[in-house]
Amino acid sequence: MGNREDLLAGAKRCLIEKGYSRTTARDIANASGVSLAGIGYHFKSKEALMNEALFEAMREWGDELAVALSADVKADTTPLERFEAAWDRVTESFSRLRPLWVTQFELLGQIDHVPEVREQLVRSIKEARVGLAELFEGLEPGSDPERERLVGTVYQAMLTGFLSQWLLDPDSALSGREVVTALRMIAS
Repeated sequence: MGNREDLLAGAKRCLIEKGYSRTTARDIANASGVSLAGIGYHFKSKEALMNEALFEAMREWGDELAVALSADVKADTTPLERFEAAWDRVTESFSRLRPLWVTQFELLGQIDHVPEVREQLVRSIKEARVGLAELFEGLEPGSDPERERLVGTVYQAMLTGFLSQWLLDPDSALSGREVVTALRMIAS
């Protein structure tokens, strides 16, 4: 790897270990083995480097989650069976990806002060909504944009809400079966 790639890798490690706002330029330099001057040369600022590292980590996480969620989904499953299985895989990913989730929640509190992160998160949320609608509803990409938007937004809200509860108290996280049971109760 070159210095630029080393800096990105070091910044991603710092995101996981220290979070976004507590990471210093010196932390990144130490984690990457690259001088402090390398940050300015390759990225112009620590914030630009941290933002790029965050966006890259989010893309990697999204790719990893998409693979995990699409695994073993049989074509003949009912929507509720598909939801239950997918939900269980989502919650299993929470502990493995906890540092990234914590960082994203940390950034939500600062979102008005970091416009480039806000813009990226808005784009990511839109993509996630479509992906969640496709996954949970079994929709073909682009086949029903309004349905993707509506159900994807609800799934995104559920995911964010359940995730925030899980971050506080993982032992109380609902299983896919429990979420399906609760949804049936709400719908009845």
